[in-house]
Amino acid sequence: MATTRTATALRPIPEFEGVHDIWPRGARLTAVREAAVRYKKRFTRQGQVTGVRSFDIAAAPYPTKFAFHGAAIGPNPFVSIVNRMLVVQFEGFDGRRKMLVWEPTVAAGSATAPFYAQLERMVGKFLSHKVFTRYYRDPDAVLPDSGLRPEDVDYVSFDHLHVQDVRMIMGSDTPIPGEREPRKPLFPNARLLVHRRELGTFESPHPMQWAWYVDGGMDGVPDNRVTAFEGDVELGVGVSLLWTPGHTDGNHSLVLNTPDGVWVSSENGVSADNWQPELSRIPGVRNHARFYGREIVPNANTLEDSLDQYDSMVKEKTLADPSRRDPRWLQILPSSELAPWKRQWPVLPTLRHGGIDYGTLTR
Repeated sequence: MATTRTATALRPIPEFEGVHDIWPRGARLTAVREAAVRYKKRFTRQGQVTGVRSFDIAAAPYPTKFAFHGAAIGPNPFVSIVNRMLVVQFEGFDGRRKMLVWEPTVAAGSATAPFYAQLERMVGKFLSHKVFTRYYRDPDAVLPDSGLRPEDVDYVSFDHLHVQDVRMIMGSDTPIPGEREPRKPLFPNARLLVHRRELGTFESPHPMQWAWYVDGGMDGVPDNRVTAFEGDVELGVGVSLLWTPGHTDGNHSLVLNTPDGVWVSSENGVSADNWQPELSRIPGVRNHARFYGREIVPNANTLEDSLDQYDSMVKEKTLADPSRRDPRWLQILPSSELAPWKRQWPVLPTLRHGGIDYGTLTR
């Protein structure tokens, strides 16, 4: 594992300092919610991003029981989730324009994660790649197709590193096994922003985490390409990375201030239904939440800490603004969103955001 730089250029967010340490757990949830209210007031006063646009990368199979913590009822054991990449331009605190690429998943790397590698062996290549999976575009083609340059990207980040082969994105000093040459970075001047706890998990995963991390996926990534941070941080005007532990220890969520208000991007859920089960038409989801007296239903493939994930999803809900399309729903965009495909019936998203597009992206 590379020895990483500390994120000295990022601004810590004092409103959340210490809230994840409060005991007992009910008091912690209250503290998280109140801190999110305080921070949102300051965050929205700072200004908005200059541009953001989302791009669909690939749709991948995902167990239905994980997507809604076993609450959803349907005959198909798998749904498909659409991996989505965001390109964000914003003003840095130094006054210079910056570019963040969020979730540039390389499908070929994700396929080597133990879960998907074993799924392919079980159901075969045809079902894995022709039925369950759909490919839209590669991350390295998104910027040139949009008139932008990969060299202009300052930061790359993921909400967590499940099924990511970081070498295929950030480059490597040594060849990936089976390849002749070291990988070149997709974005040659960018640094990977990653929570320090997520790096620790990659270095030494627990057996309960193993299936979702690409073995050796950080090997040979140059030290100066990775910047670690802790807690909650601001990147610039209208852009923050909030620590949202639970799904993984180092999980973090992207928060953007746009002309339509605050958006949050996260994989704590795969659909708007996860954050607002009281509005869900997916069989079982609303009744599950009502029976247990819960305001969320988590995306639960690992459940590293289900109470932390609950608190994190409340943190996201408190920050997100109501949708302009339907004010009953919040602007929380799953980084991998449930596809509306008929073969998944009746496990279909009650509301599908389908991406976001604001402002302009310029060289």
